[in-house]
Order: sequence, then structure tokens, then C-alpha cells
Amino acid sequence: MKRLLPWIAIVVFASVPLWLKDPYLLNAFITTGIFIIAAMSLNLLLGYTGQLSLGHVAFFGIGAYVSALTALGFDVELIGGIRVVHEPWPVWLGFIIAILVSGLCGYIVGKLSFRVRGAYFVIVTISFAEVVRLVALNWVELTQGPLALTSIPPMTLGLPGLGYFDFFSKQSNYYLVLGVVVISYIIISRLVHSRVGRAMVALKENESLAVSVGIDVTRYLILAAVVSAGIAGAAGSLYAHYLKIIDPDVFLFLYTVTMVIMVITGGKGTLAGPLVGGLIFGFIPVVARSFAAPEIQWILYG
Repeated sequence: MKRLLPWIAIVVFASVPLWLKDPYLLNAFITTGIFIIAAMSLNLLLGYTGQLSLGHVAFFGIGAYVSALTALGFDVELIGGIRVVHEPWPVWLGFIIAILVSGLCGYIVGKLSFRVRGAYFVIVTISFAEVVRLVALNWVELTQGPLALTSIPPMTLGLPGLGYFDFFSKQSNYYLVLGVVVISYIIISRLVHSRVGRAMVALKENESLAVSVGIDVTRYLILAAVVSAGIAGAAGSLYAHYLKIIDPDVFLFLYTVTMVIMVITGGKGTLAGPLVGGLIFGFIPVVARSFAAPEIQWILYG
């Protein structure tokens, strides 16, 4: 029965657009699903390696900006008068590039920061997120700064012989996000139930003992950081192409706090934890808005 639960959950959530016609609630499902993907990626670090990253929103924002700029194109001047001109590429390609670039940033941050632990690691991740936010805010020629990137095209999928399909409606975006949630769940599940996942858990439980039996600490932590950052970048890409507008506020610390809350509330170190926590904290504001004043809503949320 336990093995059937994920399949039952998929069937239930796949049926939502068939009976839920309220666009506001469907929008809540979509945005909640995007943040569930981001929370799942954070859970890989926090829940399975024990490393708290309070700058995880950086990878989310990097994925959003990379995907949007790949689809929109840009013309910027670099040092020495060198101009870089990029023509718009297909949106699906921007999604893949966003994952790759976010994963690369995860590798760089992991390589630099996993030499330290505890509070020092937290400080490094927060600092990285703030640096990326300042770049997005001040590199106006590329990111439009506080004016925001607008007219971001919807996610598009090219099918051989069938042409292109645009995820423009809320129903199509819902199924797109649900698909990425399922794929992310499968990737993380396969990883944590493998030899690599057992090594990660060993590092979380007792790092000294894990090292004594030959586990390469840095190697496995960096691998977790790369996979985690890549999945967060995928969530950021979905966010950008769904809202069709992004600005430096995508790097707000509040988003990282939201991810951490979802993971801890649902149960860190469990595959279902981010899903349960995400649904709870994704819909508390929606439910509270129907009967409570704004001040009461925030009290209930707290």
C-alpha cells in the first residue's frame, strides 16, 4: 500500500484541473507546486546531508534570469568595449540551460564553501545570494534592474512532427509544474536510495565516523549541491515563464525562509516532507484570506 501512495497522489493531483474551475485557486496550486520543487531541492541538502543553506534562493533566481534571458535575447557591453549579442533561443532550451547554469553555480559554491561547516557555511550561502541579487539589481543593461524583465514568453515544448505547444493557460501550466514535481521526486528518490544517498545520510548522522570508513565528504556534499541547485534552477525557470515578468525581488530572503519552513514542517530528510509542508504553507494564506483580515492572516501563518 505504501508503494501505491505516490501513484494515488499523482492521479489525485492530475484530476485537479478537471473539477477545479476557479482560476485563483488553480494559480495557487501552480505557484505552490513551483515552490515545492524548490523545497524538494533544498531538502536534499538540509534533510539528507544536514547542511543548512540560507542562500538557496540564489539558484532559484539564477534559473529564472538565465531562462528568461535565453528566451528574450540580450545585447550587452563587457569590459574593453566588447559587445555580446545573443539572439532569442527556444524556451525549452532556456529551461535546460537554466538547470545547467544553476548546477554549475552550485558546484562553484559547494567547492568553495564545503571547506567550512555550520554557521560559516550558512554565512557563505547568504553572502552568495546577496551578491547575485546585487548583480541583478545593478546590471541594468542585462537584467533591466528594478524595471524588471518583461514579456517573457511562456514555456514552449517542441514535439517532432507535431509542432510546438505553448504552456499559456493555467491548466497547461499546472500539468507542466506537476510533471516537473514528479520528475524531481523520482530523481531525488533514486539518488537518496542509492549508495550515494546512504553516504550523504552517513555524513549527516556522524561525519567523523563516515570519514573513518572512507567516505569522501567533499565529493558527496558537492554532488548534493549540484543536484539541489539544478532542481532549484528548474523551479526558477518555471516561475519566470509562468509569471512572464521577473525582477531582483526573486532573490528575496523570504523565499529561502519559505523553502526552509516547507521542508521542516513537512519533515526534513523525508521524500514526502516538502510536498506536505509545501501544501500546508502554500494554502494557509489562501484559506485565511477567505475569512480573516490581512493582519490576522500573517498571525495565523506565523
